[in-house]
Amino acid sequence: MPSQTSILQPQIRLGVADRSEVGAARRAAQELSEAIGLGATQVGTVGLCITEAASNIVKHAGRGQILLRPLSLEEVVGLEILALDRGPGIANVQASLQDGVSTAGSPGTGLGALARASDSFEIYAPAQRGTVLRLEIWSKPPPPSHLEIGAVCLPKAGETVCGDAWTVQGTPGRYTALVADGLGHGMEAARAATAAIGVPSRRPEDDPAQLIELCHRVLAPTRGAAVAVARLSGGGEKGSFAGVGNIAARVEMPDTRRQLVSHNGTLGHTMRRVQQFDFNFAPGGLLILHSDGLATHWNLGEYPGLANRHPATIAGVLYRDHERGRDDVTVLVLRIRAIG
Repeated sequence: MPSQTSILQPQIRLGVADRSEVGAARRAAQELSEAIGLGATQVGTVGLCITEAASNIVKHAGRGQILLRPLSLEEVVGLEILALDRGPGIANVQASLQDGVSTAGSPGTGLGALARASDSFEIYAPAQRGTVLRLEIWSKPPPPSHLEIGAVCLPKAGETVCGDAWTVQGTPGRYTALVADGLGHGMEAARAATAAIGVPSRRPEDDPAQLIELCHRVLAPTRGAAVAVARLSGGGEKGSFAGVGNIAARVEMPDTRRQLVSHNGTLGHTMRRVQQFDFNFAPGGLLILHSDGLATHWNLGEYPGLANRHPATIAGVLYRDHERGRDDVTVLVLRIRAIG
């Protein structure tokens, strides 16, 4: 079966606080679209989407941000757009999707046009809880996948590189996810995290505990990192996990929640113990891993219907509401959809 591997190009964060920044955001998004290989039609669609989303943020929320993440699935490339704000939400989402309704008076033709132009579209906007707008635009239709991935991975404010990194690798029968948080931040932290995410491809058959041990050896020349590794079966019945350091991991099921335990230490320097845990993971469940750039007190139950949304929307909401603001931040959310 063909493999599925996350693309490791950097995610881009664009702040939007006034109308003068709408054009800058559009140009940055279109430049990235061209760089990753989208065609002229898709680049134009990206410009329309950014203009509408950024204008909505300015008008209704005053300020917000747009996150751009390059996508890749079996050599098909795409772009994910996440528009995040803390405004009043959307009172009537269905009305906002009607033709000719441009909720911000922008040059676009409303959110309905964006829904039709994009390859995947989602709005999460509960009353008084802000709005998340998510879109995907692909160079051509991507192949189907049972694995849904959502991720936010951004550097500390003022840094040009992120000291966190993540990867998801595998086949429809088995997926391996790894999140690494290099010690500190900046270039040296990024080198450590990058070294860690290269480990699963070296030994794809190893289980999470073995991969942690290999990371410990590989990271010895670096400043070290906190690392967590999870293995999911493609059918979604079970998983396994091992971690060292302060990567938080949680399994969210419709009726249960389980925190997965990492042991103290810094891979590459101090590792007192590695312990692997098995867990149940039925189709539709969520696996959420995040670095300590995100606070740990969040509760999905406080967000009506969020657990049923795309993992990228979930990652965006958690980042928006619970980022600590003093470190690099990574939120990785995985779901395996039921087969058939």
